[in-house]
Amino acid sequence: MTRSERKCPICGKPSTPDHTPFCSKRCRDRDLLQWLGDGYALPGPSAPPDYPDNPQDD
Repeated sequence: MTRSERKCPICGKPSTPDHTPFCSKRCRDRDLLQWLGDGYALPGPSAPPDYPDNPQDD
C-alpha cells in the first residue's frame, strides 16, 4: 500500500503528503488533542499512589 492509498486514521479519507498520515490539519489536530486529553493511552501498569504528579529536578 503506497502513501497515496493510505486512509486518514481519523476520518478515513485519503491521506495527503502535507499532513501524512492524516488528510488535513483538522484531523491532525484532532489526533493531537486525543493524546493531550488522555483520549489515548499506552498499555502498562498504573503508577503507584505515592508517585508525584509533577516530579521536580533536585
